[in-house]
Amino acid sequence: MDFKLSEEHLMIQQAARDFAQTELLPGVIERDEKQEFPTEQVKKMGELGFMGMMVAPEYGGSGLDTVSYVLAMEEISKIDASASVVMSVNNSLVCWGLEKYGTEEQKQKYLPRLASGEIIGAFCLSEPEAGSDATSQRTTAIDQGDHYILNGTKNWITNGGTADVYLVIAQTYPEKGHHGINALIVEKGMPGFEVGLKENKLGIRGSDTHSLMFTDVKVPKENRIGEDGFGFKFAMKTLSGGRIGIASQALGIASGAYELAKKYSKERKAFGTEICNHQAIAFKLADMYTEIEAARLLIMKAARDKDNGDNYDLSSAAAKVYASKVAMDVTVEAVQIHGGYGFVKEYHVERLMRDAKITQIYEGTSEIQKIVISRSILKD
Repeated sequence: MDFKLSEEHLMIQQAARDFAQTELLPGVIERDEKQEFPTEQVKKMGELGFMGMMVAPEYGGSGLDTVSYVLAMEEISKIDASASVVMSVNNSLVCWGLEKYGTEEQKQKYLPRLASGEIIGAFCLSEPEAGSDATSQRTTAIDQGDHYILNGTKNWITNGGTADVYLVIAQTYPEKGHHGINALIVEKGMPGFEVGLKENKLGIRGSDTHSLMFTDVKVPKENRIGEDGFGFKFAMKTLSGGRIGIASQALGIASGAYELAKKYSKERKAFGTEICNHQAIAFKLADMYTEIEAARLLIMKAARDKDNGDNYDLSSAAAKVYASKVAMDVTVEAVQIHGGYGFVKEYHVERLMRDAKITQIYEGTSEIQKIVISRSILKD
């Protein structure tokens, strides 16, 4: 085992850190308060190659490994989780899914623009009654020969209003259960496709979360990803990689809160000395550091598994369930260390605490991760 990062990895990490500090930090509190999508920042992320990090150069991407992606996600998430979730969905779910399972025509048509950030992608699985139970798709895609007729509603879709390309999971053959589900590429502007109101959320308030409505949307057959009935498998395989991205986001949120708390503890005085000299605070920081390092190693293990071509269903689930718990624990303690200041927006930690909660919910709740883990470890 080698725990050292390569020179290339260190350069990518530093580039992401510099971008987060110079481009994302200014205005991050205001964007959160106004629920303002980071349009200009996301455009710059595309210009720097952060929107298509793992896409092959032949399709306009950076051609980097998953470890590089994890490092960049952590640094950007330390400052603005609303920006990092845009990056995560575009990289992990949309670009990766298209490159891995799309036709050559689909790759040529969509990947260069997605990887450059010219357009943004969205992944549409969740429904009013089909979140964790992804097999219960009410959205239908009826086969009409050379096209499908798409009807239904999708909920809580990240990039819902700003995306141009949507990967929509829908049921074609109800009698076949999850074997009858397809994944379709839907473009903004197709007749019958409507974007609902933006959700007013607890955290990641700058990200663009909407419901989507499809009413007799005509989707060409060439927009189907994979073989007929491949949609559920496509969604599950894609989400396994997405969990590495969200685990990295959780890690970044935790790391950002820890760094702020440590800095504050060295400046704030109580009872005649800096509060970091009090064991009550020092032990909190020790626990935060240890939990963050443990989460980081789990995430790097999952990233290595993916890069090595090994099965990463188990390692990505373990990384996400633990990192998301660490994000909640660490951000709560960061607020506590800040005391009354922690409850004030200008100190950032209250926003990080609000942002942390979603990492236990989206791309598979913590309960779903434990189902994945338990089934995996008990099947032998």
